[in-house]
Amino acid sequence: MLDTNFIFNNINEVKENLLNQGFKFDSDSFNVVYQKRKELITQVEALKQEQNKFTKEISKQKRKPNEKELLGIKELIEKIKILDSQRKLVEDDLATITLGIPNLCDSTVPIGKNEEFNVEITKYGRIPKFDYEPLDHTEIGKKLNLFDLERASKITGSRFNIYRGEGAKLERALINFMLDFHSKNGYEEIFPPFICNDKSFVGTGNLPKFEEDLFKLSNSNYYLIPTAEVPVTNMYADEVIDKKNLPLNFVAFSACFRSEAGSYGKDVKGLIRQHQFNKVELVKITSEENSQEEHEKLTNDACSILNELELPYRKVLLCTGDTSFSSNKTYDLEVWLPSEKKYREISSCSNFKDFQARRANIKIKSNNKVEFANTINGSGLAIGRTLVAIIENFQQKDGSIKIPNKLQPYFNNKTHIK
Repeated sequence: MLDTNFIFNNINEVKENLLNQGFKFDSDSFNVVYQKRKELITQVEALKQEQNKFTKEISKQKRKPNEKELLGIKELIEKIKILDSQRKLVEDDLATITLGIPNLCDSTVPIGKNEEFNVEITKYGRIPKFDYEPLDHTEIGKKLNLFDLERASKITGSRFNIYRGEGAKLERALINFMLDFHSKNGYEEIFPPFICNDKSFVGTGNLPKFEEDLFKLSNSNYYLIPTAEVPVTNMYADEVIDKKNLPLNFVAFSACFRSEAGSYGKDVKGLIRQHQFNKVELVKITSEENSQEEHEKLTNDACSILNELELPYRKVLLCTGDTSFSSNKTYDLEVWLPSEKKYREISSCSNFKDFQARRANIKIKSNNKVEFANTINGSGLAIGRTLVAIIENFQQKDGSIKIPNKLQPYFNNKTHIK
């Protein structure tokens, strides 16, 4: 959520920044509601001052008010009550408008309308060369009985999966490897609930705008989480954190649930785009002055997993039109998939500045100064897509899969899945 005073005082800059994201900001409607709220606050404060002045005078004179004075003070209190009710309605209107406004993009974010305008920062790793036509992960998975999309579809529906045998073990090994790695790197491990209330989703920016992307539990205000970002960020909602304890670094494994509204027909084959998948998430809560530095650190920590697994990937800076609703700046990490002969997203690492903290009311305190925190998060990594990348990049001519060196201890030092 943006600060309403900042919006009002920088209206043209805000409009231009949002327009670069493809968002048309109705500044006229905002100004009308903002000014109305300001007028009502002024009126209420003036009447309350009048009430306080009268009360002090009566107290000073050590007497009871007469009938005329009592009538006057009752009328004054009634006016305050009416104006306060009007103010509350206007503030609700202003909140509704503000909750629908995206975060502003950082000045370093390239301007562009879609992913074609994203900027590649660098590439890492060696793209494997095969002396045969490489198979995709669904073909390999079927031959080695690693997962079962058909039976998952029977018991649940499309875009669900059952991991089997060595496939289930590889999924579990990746989860443990990522949690172990990030924990040793200074992140506190969290195992959060997979269901959160609507307030938590408002805090991270998923609600009210993106409700169609979520799975809601019927007859409740609960939703299944699309990422551990939601519960972990909201752990400190409505709290004030001592600045000396920052940054707070968390790593969390969770199942993730996404309706994938609007994505029908895209990536329907295999494990790339599922309604349920596993992910290890990195979350930081920090201060404004350290926000950019911590964003770079978190991104590098996510990169480290790909480096450790010897997977080829690239780092991309998203343009304004491809940056998400809540983000101020986002790096995407994209891993190479031989079957598609292209890079595919495996992590988005975003700096939200104080956008989520304002919505969730997460504050920090130092020397009696209280301000909103900054939040940062990113996948470290998406497990299913990492598994896909390993299957495809480490496939062997004999049909086996070489297990990356860092994962072999989780397989009792076994070197191949056959």
